[in-house]
Amino acid sequence: MTDTLLALVPEHGALVLFAATFLSCLAVPIPSSLLMLAAGAFVASGDLAALPVVGAALSGALLGDQAGYGIGRSGGIRLWSRLLAGRKTGPPARRAARELHRRGGMTVYLSRWLFSALGPWVNFAAGATRLGWRRFSLASLLGESTWVGLYIGLGVVFGARLQETGAAAGSVIGALAAGLVAVLLGRALWRRRRRTA
Repeated sequence: MTDTLLALVPEHGALVLFAATFLSCLAVPIPSSLLMLAAGAFVASGDLAALPVVGAALSGALLGDQAGYGIGRSGGIRLWSRLLAGRKTGPPARRAARELHRRGGMTVYLSRWLFSALGPWVNFAAGATRLGWRRFSLASLLGESTWVGLYIGLGVVFGARLQETGAAAGSVIGALAAGLVAVLLGRALWRRRRRTA
């Protein structure tokens, strides 16, 4: 699936990023960070424009957060109880609830980019536990801006340096190979000399 999604980035960059970031904020396993890195590399090469890429990724993530918060808020305690009781959903949901209770808005911010695996669960928990919408939304905006800026920015930086990096890697690999050959030849000559002595 990842290969298919990556192949769609150069043609449908903004649309793919919007869908990926939206779905990933609802706990759908989509490699959205990897897609943003790839999109950043395509921005660096001039195949995609930066503004639509950033705008689509950010708006998808923000809408996904709001949808998760809304689901948690409307489903409330019943939905949250089911998530907590689930074999797969229970551990991340419980951790999200603990962190949200301890740190509130900071948990929302950090779970957007640093602890992103908890992000969808924090969205549901924030809605179900009635964390204030403004507080949630501000932390979501700051966190998603960090996430999108970081990953697309890294894609741009490394995409621009890809040819340079490839050439440097080729030189390093060549030097290591030459060194290995020299060591093996030296070892063979040393053994041969010892046998003849």
